[in-house]
Amino acid sequence: MDAHAQLLTQVAHGDKQALAALYRALEKPVYRFIHSRLNDPFESSDVLHDVFMEVWRSASRFEGRSKVQTWIFGIAYRKVIDLHRKRVQQDVTDDIPEQEDDSPDAATCLAAGQEAEHVRHCLGTLKDDHRSAISLAFYEDMTYAEIAEVQGVPEGTIKTRVFHAKKLLLRCLSGRIDRRVPA
Repeated sequence: MDAHAQLLTQVAHGDKQALAALYRALEKPVYRFIHSRLNDPFESSDVLHDVFMEVWRSASRFEGRSKVQTWIFGIAYRKVIDLHRKRVQQDVTDDIPEQEDDSPDAATCLAAGQEAEHVRHCLGTLKDDHRSAISLAFYEDMTYAEIAEVQGVPEGTIKTRVFHAKKLLLRCLSGRIDRRVPA
């Protein structure tokens, strides 16, 4: 049994310290995943809190058919989907607060920031299901089977989503490259 599974077993028996340890272990990747879907740090924090409250309430119902991390990402995925359904109007912005860079290689950092901003923009053009599959595959290093479990769809659907998302991202990213090359 891995460390997360041991902690979840303890959580199922009402151990608050185990919940705190599980939270510390998975807080950052789950938050990143939620934030990648909502793009609002405050709302993402609220959903993260809801996710771990759900873990507390339903730890005893975990059947062990997947990794604990996959199960928790599934809870996060459903919480985000529920939030999207509750919204009457969806406001998505990619506003990034500007920060002064005092490093000696500021030009390189600025170029990298612009590239990262473009990648975020391209990710933002994807449908939620595609963006979620890409985020879980590349940022959380989940397998297709794990992503399928999180999203509640067959593994083949995830493979198709990732394939199409990669093509769409490449098209979006190459559009920027094409614009930078003089004609």
